[in-house]
This record gives sequence, structure tokens and C-alpha cells, in this order.
Amino acid sequence: MPSGAVPSGAVPSGSVPSGAVPSGVRPPGDDGTRPDRVVPTWTDPVAAQASEAVGGPWGRHAVTGRAPFWTPLRVCLLFTTAVLALAWTKQAPCADGNWAGSVQYTHFCYSDTVPLFGLHGLDRGELPYLGSAVEYPVLTGAFMVVAAALGRVYGSLADTTALLPVVPPVQAYYVATCLLLSVCALLTTRAVLGTAGRRPWDAALAGLSPVLFVHAFTNWDLWAVALASLGLWAWARERPVLAGVLLGLGVAAKLYPVLLLGALFLLCLRAGRLAVWARTAAAAALAWLAVNVPVAALAPENWSRFFRLNSTRPADPDSLWNIAITTSGGRLFDGPLAEGQAPTVLNAVVAVSTLAMVAAVAWLVLTAPVRPRVAQVAFLLVAGFLLLNKVWSPQYSLWLLPLAVLARPRWRSLLLWQATEALLWVPRMLWYLGTDDRGVDVEWFFLAVTLRDAAVIGLVALVVRDVLHPDRDVVRTSWPGVDDPGGGVLDHAPDRVSRRRRSPAPAG
Repeated sequence: MPSGAVPSGAVPSGSVPSGAVPSGVRPPGDDGTRPDRVVPTWTDPVAAQASEAVGGPWGRHAVTGRAPFWTPLRVCLLFTTAVLALAWTKQAPCADGNWAGSVQYTHFCYSDTVPLFGLHGLDRGELPYLGSAVEYPVLTGAFMVVAAALGRVYGSLADTTALLPVVPPVQAYYVATCLLLSVCALLTTRAVLGTAGRRPWDAALAGLSPVLFVHAFTNWDLWAVALASLGLWAWARERPVLAGVLLGLGVAAKLYPVLLLGALFLLCLRAGRLAVWARTAAAAALAWLAVNVPVAALAPENWSRFFRLNSTRPADPDSLWNIAITTSGGRLFDGPLAEGQAPTVLNAVVAVSTLAMVAAVAWLVLTAPVRPRVAQVAFLLVAGFLLLNKVWSPQYSLWLLPLAVLARPRWRSLLLWQATEALLWVPRMLWYLGTDDRGVDVEWFFLAVTLRDAAVIGLVALVVRDVLHPDRDVVRTSWPGVDDPGGGVLDHAPDRVSRRRRSPAPAG
């Protein structure tokens, strides 16, 4: 094994990694006691500094696991609830659907869910796909139906009783949508905490998220994020079939969870656990088919609209491809396109670039000195996909949130990345507003996109460094004997397939 590699955990039993404990605080261990979980104020300088507001880092005589009510789970769920409340306050000016004066841009509260309420016939009780064409996967359409039904129930109750205020149908629908998405956010926080093992407080990174504050209610993506996060938690609990079902449902809500199945495949290939992966993949395929086949059989044209749209849509404003096309005067790749014409050259370039990225991640997984953790590989695949894809809608950044927290739970780097995501929302809205209405030119928007992409690339580089030098992986070095808390059957599993370079045998 190469020098510096760590087989299953970077810390000898009974010790604490160098630099993990602030000066003046002696960790438990010398007297045979130690906390039952990682203490953030001992392992993260940002957490240690923030703790000064409430008395400083955790002391050596403090005990963990004794709180009767304020457990890490409840505290992290409270954090999430507080951020969601702030997010709703931000969104409130747009809730009634009256967007006169471009309030959705001037108040930074735009949400796809409001205009699509009427566009997809939800205000008339139509069913997506069966009554109207929807450009989203099937389970997202089902989410719309449930929210619309709840909104109609509220409207009926408000009409028959004086206890409830009467609101426009779109507002009742939007409030129901936000409440359901809030449940998804809480489930995501719960899943992150369950997957983090001895590091339950890492879930606070997901709950206190600027990305969650900005984009919780921008679209329906939290639904897919919750399903994907629960799937990874089920995998961590060594329940591969349940993990497959949840990931398959996640793919039925948004396609990106298929990348998580790809991450599990690469890791199971190295560990020789492909039979377990096959059960997960089969369960995912069956769950996806169970949801999609009935709709595809009843309304094949409307069902396939999502796939057709992905092939014909041009580069999204947030993508690097759009910046390249715009700066070239529209001549790059396909050149000017007619209405509805597919960008075939751009599609081919994106496909080749994505396949090259997947191949690079596969090489990293098979050659790393220690098998990477599930969250690390999943984060690299999803981040690479977003960077190279022709579409990066702003709420897609929620896909990265739980994966980034589990891959590299460091407050400073995660907050810096999320600050760029929050910053990007401002010039995006002001660009849509237009310079005639005191908006900004597209150059400011492109600058913000470039900063966000640079922050994501920086996170990718840090995760790759941790993979190549596992003794720098904070998850592996913060608790004795830790391999992969989210690994499930992969945790501490020996390698069966690997392209690692072997150290030469000693002379003689």
C-alpha cells in the first residue's frame, strides 16, 4: 500500500487525530472515556470558532448522548425548519400569483410552481400526462397532483367555514407545495444524519444551508433529493433492495439518482460485491417501471415529452456551454438554431464529455490507495454531470447538497460554495428583470456563474485529494477504525478488483 494510505481508518484506537482538538481542550481517552460521536468543535475550526458565542468548544468533562430531548437529530431538524421558515418568508411576495411589476424578480422569489399551475391545467383539475403535457418525470407530476388536491381541499374548507381565510387557488396550491417540499427537506436532513454514522452533527450542514434557503421552493427537486438521500441511507443500513426501490423512485422524479447507482456499481466492482449491486439495480428498475409503464401506456406522447425536450433544448443560461456560445457570437457548435431544432453537435459534445468524466471517476475509484467512500464517488459523478451538462437549472444545486455534506463535511469549503450559489441567484433575477427596469447586463450573470462553477470545481478537487490521500479525509480520520459510514456492505470490505500500483517488494 502506498505511503500515507489508510486501510480502514486513519486513527489508531483510543487516539484523536492531530490538530482535531483546539489547544487547551484535552479529548477524552486518557481515562478510558470518550464521546460516543464526533464533536464538531474538536474537528472543525469554523465550528470551534462559532462555539465561542455559546461558551466555547465542548469540554473534556462534558458527556454526550444524555440529552433527554435536544438530541442531534432534533436540533438538526430544528435548524432545517428555521431555514425553511426563512425561505418561506422570502417566497411570500410571490405566493398569491400576482406578479405585477415583476415582483418575482425584484423580490427574488421566483418559483416555477406558480406559473405552471395554470399552464399544466392543475387549476382545472387536469391530470399531468393524461390531461396535459408535462416536461417533468412521472413522480414529479404526481407531486403536482397531490399538492393541487391539497389546495382544493383547503379551498373547500375555506369556503364552508369562516375560520380559514379565502385565498386564490394558486396560493393554496403553492402553500401546499411548499409544505410538502418542507417535509422532503426534513427527510433529507434525517437521511444525512443516518448516513453520517458517528458524525450526526454533519446533518447541520444540510439543515443550515444557504442553498436550501434560496432554492427550497424554486422547483420540485427536493422531492427527488429526499428519495435519493433515503436510498443512500438504506444502502448504509445494508438494505440494498430498499435502497434500489428508493433510488428507482428518485429516478422517476428526476433522472440524476441514476448516477448514484453508477457510483455504487463502481465501488461494488472494486469490492467484488456486484451481486448485491445487481439486486439494488433490479429493484430500482422495477420501481421505475412500476411508476412509468402505466403512464407511458395511457399517454405515450405526453409521457415522452420530458425525453424529447432534453434532446431539443439549447444550452441553459447557467451552463458553461452557453457562456462559450454567447461569447462566440452564437457561432460555436451548431450555430444559430431554428425553433425546435435539436443542437446535435452540442448534444454530442456534452455526451462525449460526460462519458469521459465517468471514465475518469471510474479510473479514480479503481486506482485509489483505499476504496473511496460512497458519498465521495456519488458527489464526483453528480458534480461532474452538472458542470458538463448543457442544463443547470438553479435548483439543481440541491442535488449536490447532501452528497457534498457526506463527501467532505467541512464548514468552510461548503459554506464558500453555497455562498456562490446564493450570490448567483441575485444577478440571475436582475438579468431576467432587464436593464430597462434597473436590472443588470448578462456579463454580471456570467461572472456569477463562473464563480459558482469555480467553487464546485474547488470542492471536486478537495474530494479527489481526499480520495488519493485518505489520511486527509476528515470522515476517516475523526473516529478510530472508520472506513465508510455510508458504505453498507462495502464498509471494511476487502478489495477484489483494483488497479492500484503495488509497492515493490523489499530487496532480499
